[in-house]
Amino acid sequence: MLNLSGKNALVTGIANNYSIAWGIAQQLHAAGANLGVTYLPDEKGRFEAKVGELVAPLNPTLFLPCNVQDDAQVQATFDAVKDKWGHLDILIHCLAFANKDALTGDFSNVSRQDFTQAIDISAYSLVSLSHAAKPLMTEGGSILTLTYLGGVRVIPNYNTMGIAKAALEMNVRYLASELGPQNIRVNGISAGPIRTLASSAVGGIRDMIHHVEEVAPLRRSVTQREVGNAAAFLCSDLASGITGQILYVDAGYEIMGMG
Repeated sequence: MLNLSGKNALVTGIANNYSIAWGIAQQLHAAGANLGVTYLPDEKGRFEAKVGELVAPLNPTLFLPCNVQDDAQVQATFDAVKDKWGHLDILIHCLAFANKDALTGDFSNVSRQDFTQAIDISAYSLVSLSHAAKPLMTEGGSILTLTYLGGVRVIPNYNTMGIAKAALEMNVRYLASELGPQNIRVNGISAGPIRTLASSAVGGIRDMIHHVEEVAPLRRSVTQREVGNAAAFLCSDLASGITGQILYVDAGYEIMGMG
């Protein structure tokens, strides 16, 4: 039976109730994990208020600001985890961003600034957070990130984010190799397209979802809860022999050649 009781889990990337990170947080909580949640700080405190209200029913024992482009704030986040919990068992990385200009038009037109920003936030942040989490995972642990098929195949209007996801997936493998001797597992979930705040920036996202519903073997798209269930499994002892892997949770769409 899947049981995360006594496990400390830090979840990043919740923006609203459509976030896949929110689905993951709910399922970790249902499995008994003790949750910590980070939010992106802004001058008016809008994200803090919105995310705080959303996650309140999950009773997180940590609620922390964390801008992954600020190394000092990343370190402060994990210092707070150490002070409050002593150790960390689970790290959920659900962070991605690219300017809209980097998601449309000819890929070769992307600016250096937009390219590096997408890589920094969407891929390097996993390295940064894992580096900070490593000393706290003294009893082993699980690090899980969220990716998408656009990291291995060309998807219209995904452009620079596809490059960032490709880098992210390779990060999973290198981190799994490094952290394995400490019994820290690193995996990714490649979820099918779900209507979220992040995906809304991708042109034609509704058409993409409808296409999956027509072509995928299950003839539907997936839900946040289904992604959350897979995440809870990968973070549990039931997946103790799995690391360095990308698990597709996409109603089987990834296996199809033609629909």
